[in-house]
Amino acid sequence: MPKAYEQAGVSVEAGYELIDRIRSHTARTHRPGAGDIGGFGGDFDLSALNYRHPVLVSGTDGVGTKLMVAREADRHDTIGQDCVAMCVNDIIAQGAEPLIFLDYIACGHNDPALLEQVVKGVADGCVQAGAALVGGETAEMPDMYQPDEYDLAGFTVGVVERESLVDGSAITEGDQLIGLPSSGVHSNGFSLIRQVLLDQGGMKLEDRPYQLGGRTLGEELLTPTRIYVKALRPLFASGLLRGAAHITGGGFVEKVPRILPEGLAASFDLDSWKVPPIFTMIEEMGRVDHLEMYNIFNMGIGMVLVVSPDRLDQTRAVLDEEQEPYALIGRVTGAQNGQRVILNEDGRQQ
Repeated sequence: MPKAYEQAGVSVEAGYELIDRIRSHTARTHRPGAGDIGGFGGDFDLSALNYRHPVLVSGTDGVGTKLMVAREADRHDTIGQDCVAMCVNDIIAQGAEPLIFLDYIACGHNDPALLEQVVKGVADGCVQAGAALVGGETAEMPDMYQPDEYDLAGFTVGVVERESLVDGSAITEGDQLIGLPSSGVHSNGFSLIRQVLLDQGGMKLEDRPYQLGGRTLGEELLTPTRIYVKALRPLFASGLLRGAAHITGGGFVEKVPRILPEGLAASFDLDSWKVPPIFTMIEEMGRVDHLEMYNIFNMGIGMVLVVSPDRLDQTRAVLDEEQEPYALIGRVTGAQNGQRVILNEDGRQQ
């Protein structure tokens, strides 16, 4: 058979091989209502869930230049979980149960063994989130990407009862802020991280800085983004949360105000949780302004929860029962001089 497409740099046979390789991974993510993978579109039967007034909530995201660290480390089995986490954490923050996930991989050369590892990570994330991996796309584009380059993005759809949708509108002054810990830097700020630690700092991914307690820099940076679905489900089911903010790009300063009604601010006690050492390394080696760090990174808090004072004890009891670590990190106050986020440290207001 003529091989004109292969001569142009695209291997159809490699695409077929990749599909065969990933079938076992997609099968692990199956859940009631999800259709089989392989059709032109991924389908889901909402009637299987018995929702009365279902509202669909969707999200899409990628993992940015963290992919460059994965490529340099030649480790590709965790980056897929990052992609899932970035999407499902956004929709669970509104109370939505993740139902389905689709991925998109663009590459310069279709290496089935390598891309199988990427999809394995996607499937791992979907299993944690309870979402079915119902489809995806792999695009081989040799004129746009180098042979060893690939990009990864994802899309998810979740569902929530209309009356249970949480958008922050019920938040009032005096509400308490609870922080759920991150697993590390997650998937934001890697352009700065690579510049500060690898380019200017001259560090190698195989280095073991004393600050990281024996871990290599590569292991620290490639720790997959934490998925918060399991932690938040019982809190939303009990109607305990007035709001939740997923702390990604833009940090506390950009993400938290999204859920606050006009005239309110989030006041954080920065001494109320321990900042992981990787952030201190970035700040010191890059000479980054301390408060700017909270406008870039999660600083050890990946999800901020808003709870009314009279539901605080019940919320803490649920978190304790689920063995979910947390910290009381602040409160909702009136906005001051237009500030929607107030950072307090050592008794000083910033």
